[in-house]
Amino acid sequence: MNSPSAKINYVKYLSCLLLLVGFLSCKQEAKDKEISKEPIVSTFYLIRHAEKDTSNPNNVDPELIQDGLDRAIRWAEVFDPISLDAIYSTNYERTLMTAAPTSVKKNIDVQYYDPRDIDIQALMADNEGKSVLIVGHSNTTPNLTNQLLGYEKYEGMEEDDNASLFIVRIIDSTATDIRLKIN
Repeated sequence: MNSPSAKINYVKYLSCLLLLVGFLSCKQEAKDKEISKEPIVSTFYLIRHAEKDTSNPNNVDPELIQDGLDRAIRWAEVFDPISLDAIYSTNYERTLMTAAPTSVKKNIDVQYYDPRDIDIQALMADNEGKSVLIVGHSNTTPNLTNQLLGYEKYEGMEEDDNASLFIVRIIDSTATDIRLKIN
């Protein structure tokens, strides 16, 4: 190592070794940051309105019957242990009455949505990382669930189905779902 060329080679070797160690440690730091990144989880709970008054077939905006009021209270009990950030409902008496007990219990104002004119991407973006309850109808609830999933899975609900709960969980843009019956 007494010759100048041996010293230069040694310095080059040492420099390359330091660069390699630095590069590898930066790469590991990037991996550590990637691994430790928290996933973004959005959860949508979708239900149909509770049992409505069908005594007047000409009434397009009926209220709930007693069984429906009881179910709306049961829905509030179902959602009691769940942390909700927002509640959406169509602007009909039956959906608003279904959402009301949960809204009161959670102290969350109900926001209106129009299922015929909903921007699903905006809804998802506005509620990214949140838990949301959406109250709709026998045709709009499965349709909205399908839109959140990104494909057609569910058909319209039976007219007497007031007990289905659709849960769509979106984790870093990947959606999963389950349908439960809550009687």
